[in-house]
Amino acid sequence: MDIAYLLFLQNFRNSIHDAWTPFLEGLSFFAISYLFLVPVFIYWCINKRKGLFTLTAMFACQAVAATVKLTACAYRPWIRDARILPAGNAITTATGYSFPSGHSTLATTMYGGTAVGFWENKKTRWISCICVLAILLTGFSRNYLGVHTPQDVVVGITLGVLALWATHWLFAYLTKHPEKENKWLLSGFILGLLALVYITYKPYPMDYINGKLLVDPQAMMNDTFKDIGAFLGFCVGRYIEKRWIRFTSVGFTIKGILFTLVGLGILVYLAGHIFQPAITWLGPHWGRLCAQSFLAVYVVALYPLLLKWLANSRNNA
Repeated sequence: MDIAYLLFLQNFRNSIHDAWTPFLEGLSFFAISYLFLVPVFIYWCINKRKGLFTLTAMFACQAVAATVKLTACAYRPWIRDARILPAGNAITTATGYSFPSGHSTLATTMYGGTAVGFWENKKTRWISCICVLAILLTGFSRNYLGVHTPQDVVVGITLGVLALWATHWLFAYLTKHPEKENKWLLSGFILGLLALVYITYKPYPMDYINGKLLVDPQAMMNDTFKDIGAFLGFCVGRYIEKRWIRFTSVGFTIKGILFTLVGLGILVYLAGHIFQPAITWLGPHWGRLCAQSFLAVYVVALYPLLLKWLANSRNNA
């Protein structure tokens, strides 16, 4: 039934000569590239707690989803059925295992966390509605492009919703028991390390067609090391920020926006240039893990330290 649905979308896509493909490809690409900048902007500039809420859900869910993907080891639709022909260049960017959809997971946590934050104000609830629509469209795009089955998308969105719910519960709990946060951070860090051990030593399917391995587990582990590394970096960064920095969002002013945009520019530059040297020095697994961990620490603690210093400098001027 899932393959039949993908073939139906494929026939429709061909009948309209891929008219919708560029838009849905762009929506998918945005979810895994620049959408991350939205909760970071909120965290640094507008509302620290709301931004941290989304970042917490996103980093945790990303690590869980990546671990689930290497547990299920489900093949992509076009491997399961040769009639599936992904649209555009989707097949070059959607490699490895299929279940669950990482795009759907990321979209749900980041759009969803943003929607939760804006829903509190009646004047901004329209933004929340757009965010929910973006979640659904991103999930649909993965089916429309032929790179994920419906169950991949449904489970990806479900994991994102569960992450948002769990984060909401955790934040409510820590509001009453702030002294417990360090234990939660330490527990998360240990679970991340255990996940690394698990994915490193678990068995993987080694299926070949015409002498070619269908999916290389080592290549898939690269992405999972990266995702778990982001979560480990988040735990470390949050501890550093909470223990020594304790910054306040700079505020939605001209100066605050400018300071935030500078930091986002640095983040984009680092994300584009830090991985290759790290991989060269530390190898494909640990290089990605360390690079992504550093980016998470930069987001949660290092640039906030600079923002606090700038704020103190202005106050003392």
